[in-house]
Amino acid sequence: MRELNSNFFYEIDLDSEDHIRNIFWTDARSHSACHDFGDVMSFDTTYLTNKYDMPFAPFVGINHHGQSILLGCGLLSKEDTSTFVWLFNVWLKCMSNKAPNGIVTDQCKAMQNAVQCVFPSTRHRWCLWHIMKKIPEKLVGYGNYNAIKEAFKQLVYDSIDGEAFESRWAEFINTHALEKSDWLSSLFEERERWVPCYLKNDFWAGMSSTQRSEGMNAFFDGFINSSTTLEQFVMQYDNALRQKAEKEYEADFASLNTTIPCGSQSPIERQFQNVG
Repeated sequence: MRELNSNFFYEIDLDSEDHIRNIFWTDARSHSACHDFGDVMSFDTTYLTNKYDMPFAPFVGINHHGQSILLGCGLLSKEDTSTFVWLFNVWLKCMSNKAPNGIVTDQCKAMQNAVQCVFPSTRHRWCLWHIMKKIPEKLVGYGNYNAIKEAFKQLVYDSIDGEAFESRWAEFINTHALEKSDWLSSLFEERERWVPCYLKNDFWAGMSSTQRSEGMNAFFDGFINSSTTLEQFVMQYDNALRQKAEKEYEADFASLNTTIPCGSQSPIERQFQNVG
């Protein structure tokens, strides 16, 4: 791939016996897209893609059409801090030491450690969807579970600022006798990583969860499976990206040749439409 295009970037991590441990690569198109759309990215490793059970670790961004785009990816042998540190350092090497402004991950402690180590100035956000999904598992044992669930959702989504959230949180814990919930205590300690009111002043390109990454995983399902070898994986990865590129070309064409209808009868809106 490097011989076909000099802008294809890759790095391979070998152990003491020259066995492959980790791989990172990004094709020329994705590499270029990072300069325009690499401000915020989603990072997720929940997808197993080949017969070696190496987690697929895509860096996913959003382009000017609101489409998910692949900015680079890794295949990893482990999901520990040292592995993520290696991967993020290679990302920096690939991107001329330009760290993302924001990154969205799940609550993996190893990822958090690696982000703090390699991207110390990057705003690190936890996936809100994953946290809210854990409500039944963590709180269903309480007798007033339904009331707790609704109160928790209102608390998270309706608080307008940090001061209001903290005041309402104390009331929520006291009202429902949740002082002994370690899960809620740990979430409160890290509230600035996941509660929307603490994150609203930063640019996130519309991302509050890692579902962009999971959507990218689903996209690859048509090209790879659990029996895919590493060599086949790289080739199928390239085929998948060609299809992604086609969809972007189609969106480019549509945006240049389509007039978006006005949403009202306002002459001001019509004026903007004509200018566009």
